[in-house]
Amino acid sequence: MRRHDPERRRFLSVFAVTAAAASSLPFIFKATRPAVAAEAPKPMQAGNVTLDCFAPDKKPLGSCVEAKVVMTDEQWRQKLDSRSYYVTRHEGTEPAYTGPGWNRHDNGLYRCIGCDTALFDSATKFDSGTGWPSFWQPISKRNIVQTDDRSLVEDRTAVSCARCGAHLGHVFDDGPDPTGLRYCMNAVAMHFVPVPGVHITLS
Repeated sequence: MRRHDPERRRFLSVFAVTAAAASSLPFIFKATRPAVAAEAPKPMQAGNVTLDCFAPDKKPLGSCVEAKVVMTDEQWRQKLDSRSYYVTRHEGTEPAYTGPGWNRHDNGLYRCIGCDTALFDSATKFDSGTGWPSFWQPISKRNIVQTDDRSLVEDRTAVSCARCGAHLGHVFDDGPDPTGLRYCMNAVAMHFVPVPGVHITLS
């Protein structure tokens, strides 16, 4: 596994910024076809999924069985704003340094914008220098799904929500200890829930 490779991360970041800039055009023209996207996932099938659940104060609540969130494309379009819809339902990528709260450092949980599933703990967030929220591990491997993505020059691993199938971003093997992983997420695919009583600040 390649770890702490700044040149590789710099190359991927520049490549991703260029791709993201191209993919931002649909926002301007309000189109829905992604300019840069992973292979479209299979439609989410109705049923239940076992997740790990967490309280607002981040306390683990153990495993929980939840109904999968299955909606039509039009229903997702109505539920989400245009950027979140494009990224999560059409495997898009937000331009770097533009996602709401990409540089947030407060204590709390990052939850799926589509179904509120807990995805990442702020304690595992780090500054990757890429302009996207980056974490060295998910809050629970049960809560995400990883699939192969061969849409660009270099093969990647796409990350999506286990409950609603929302595309979240990608994971790379150039992250920090203790995992050596970098979960590079789209800010518009998540919403941040601070621990109760914590004042939110942005740097």
